[in-house]
Amino acid sequence: MQLSRRRTLQGLFGISLALPFLETYGAEELKNPARRFCAMYTANGMSLPAEKNHKTEWNWYPDKTGSDYSFSKSTEPYAPLRSKMTFVGGLHHSNGPLADPHVCSDMWLTGAPLHNPKPGTYNTVSIDQIIAQQTKKFCRLPSLVLSVDGGVGMLSRTGTISFNSEGRPIPAENNPRQIFNRLFVSSRDSLEAQRQLLKKRIKLVDAVLVNSKAFNKKLSLADREKMDQYLTSLAEVESRLEGSEKWIDIPLKKQDHSQLDLAATNEDPAKFYPVMFDLIALAFDADITRSVSFMLNREDGMGISETYPVKLGFGGGHHGLSHAEDEKGMINFAKYDQFLAQQISRFGQRLQSMNEGNGSVLDNSLVLFGTGASTTHKSLNLPHLLIGGSNMGLKHGSYIRHENGLLSDLFVSCAKAMDVQVDSFADSTGGLKESIFKA
Repeated sequence: MQLSRRRTLQGLFGISLALPFLETYGAEELKNPARRFCAMYTANGMSLPAEKNHKTEWNWYPDKTGSDYSFSKSTEPYAPLRSKMTFVGGLHHSNGPLADPHVCSDMWLTGAPLHNPKPGTYNTVSIDQIIAQQTKKFCRLPSLVLSVDGGVGMLSRTGTISFNSEGRPIPAENNPRQIFNRLFVSSRDSLEAQRQLLKKRIKLVDAVLVNSKAFNKKLSLADREKMDQYLTSLAEVESRLEGSEKWIDIPLKKQDHSQLDLAATNEDPAKFYPVMFDLIALAFDADITRSVSFMLNREDGMGISETYPVKLGFGGGHHGLSHAEDEKGMINFAKYDQFLAQQISRFGQRLQSMNEGNGSVLDNSLVLFGTGASTTHKSLNLPHLLIGGSNMGLKHGSYIRHENGLLSDLFVSCAKAMDVQVDSFADSTGGLKESIFKA
């Protein structure tokens, strides 16, 4: 007898009984383990000082390709994950050099030609949302969209890296307590309260839009975009509620949440990042969602993350340091890379410590960390790091470089590793060749 975690038994009297996960009957879980994807983005590129600056020990890329590489000072916190990770260099979006350099976060997960969008459109769908559409049937939430500032930001200064099937930005969340409540505190009463609030909002919007033509004439282009974003946000909330109601009677895996600092805010990066990464880890462990995006910093000095290097004692704003040509400024920018490496390494080790029937949560999760620029405003040779996914056939432990490779090919390879059907995406030619992914 095989029972999946999501199986319900139909009784003689038509009563559905929701069952928790039972290890004894978990053969189906072992045969078809969860496959998860997490995309994490940092703005303004990485520290890549040239040899002439004599600071190559702070270069984010390793000193050589292949498996016999050495970590730099920027990346040495990843050492405990060496056998579970791969550096990937030489990638780019073909539309990147053609676009405004400040839209690199907008296009990172989409590859869209933002330099010349079609009339009435903003972007195209992001790869995390394509994955979410095919994995949502297995879990409570189709996706979890997070960022340091929350919301959507604005064109070329986006506050999210996820875009829906219509290419509209999906509002990101950044409040740890609200995220926790949404993930782990669901009841019929709370869902009904949220639904009533949503109905009131929709009713108000409908009333405003009764005479939409006249209304729109009074709005500036920026205000019309904001209105579209608000409507998208309402639709997203409604979709989440509908998804949550389907799972209300199915128990979650028991976990220890006592160490979460839910009072942390984005004012303090040393406290904010750990709790946000812990929430992602717990969401994966409980199989609440299988698609996550997390925007760690915003482009061009926008938002709270611009102040993070200063608060950490690195002497300047994030965007300003990314342009530094003096030795002190370059090292301080690299030290912020090192700080992010500490946070991401801790996250990877946390996933590795979470056991599943056929390995660890990390073995069943594909974590992608990258940026839309190599150094500030340069759209070639984009630094990327892949962690996890051993049970998806990934072979780690090296630094590989694809000269003039396409970032969209990497996305397609990630999707295929998750058994997500993607024949083509953006400018992809079908996946990375001679890579760490199984043939």
